[in-house]
Amino acid sequence: MSKLTTFVTRGNIIESIHGVKCVVQNFNYKIIFTTGHELDLVYPRSAIKIFQAIPFIQSEAHKKYKLSKKEIAISCSSHCGEKQHMIVLHNWIKKIKINNNSLKCGIHNPLNLDSSNKLLSSGKKPNQLHNNCAGKHLGMISGCLSNEMDIKNYLGFNHPYQKLIRNSLENITKYKITKKQVGIDGCSAPQYAFPLQNLSTSMVNLIKNYIGNEGLSTSIKLLLDSILKYPQLIGGSKKFDSELMRITKGKIFSKGGAEGVLLFAHKEKKIGGVIKIIDGNERALPSATTEIFKKLSLVTKNEQQKLSDWNNQQIYNHAKIKVGRIYAQLK
Repeated sequence: MSKLTTFVTRGNIIESIHGVKCVVQNFNYKIIFTTGHELDLVYPRSAIKIFQAIPFIQSEAHKKYKLSKKEIAISCSSHCGEKQHMIVLHNWIKKIKINNNSLKCGIHNPLNLDSSNKLLSSGKKPNQLHNNCAGKHLGMISGCLSNEMDIKNYLGFNHPYQKLIRNSLENITKYKITKKQVGIDGCSAPQYAFPLQNLSTSMVNLIKNYIGNEGLSTSIKLLLDSILKYPQLIGGSKKFDSELMRITKGKIFSKGGAEGVLLFAHKEKKIGGVIKIIDGNERALPSATTEIFKKLSLVTKNEQQKLSDWNNQQIYNHAKIKVGRIYAQLK
């Protein structure tokens, strides 16, 4: 059992400390790294979007509406509202012939500051497509339309489409969902808590389905190929999960979620894992992740170098004066 901690400094003093939970399994489901919290329940939040998109692919909506791999990728995204994201989302909503109000995810400003400022200066207001979960919701609605299901209450717990999502999640995590674990996500979709070990298992099963001929292989191969082809659509040009996939050239799948969650799978080494920042502070996630990757030899020295800014994050104040750093330590 290991202890992983992220430290935040100011000057020469440690100002804040973030504890980290992590479980990593090999292809045979053997735990090869753990911080000892395997059975702790965690809401994976947006980290499980690839699995929430499985019924969308199974419905063959991508064929019916002639959706591209960019649109398939963005169905698994937590996009930042950059131009590259908005183009794909606008094209998609036109293809399925619905209006923005059909999406029940709510509205917020683009997460990318430059994009948010440009929208503000244009005099326009944000809409549902600017919500970082818009792609997931378009996937759900497209799946409902393809399956001839009602879209008015597509987020309802008892809606048949949400039952399909739960079936996919139970299949991939090997864990039975009960009402005790049900919550509501920030975008109003049902969200489910899982033990850390089962979330790690889901990443191993992602690999098994990708390289083999398992029950969900057809859907997962298309989803994962689309994500790894367009990693910047998953988060954005400055998002850690997108950058991790880009730098490792598709060798590693990674997807972050709110409150400091990250799921990852290494295609070549055939291992999968979950990382959770205990206090939910997402600033601690990149350095914790890169420290684990270094420990398990998941990235090359060249990749480590390219990830160095994430591993040892420098902190600057508004006058651009360096005041501290963020780093992780493994014991």
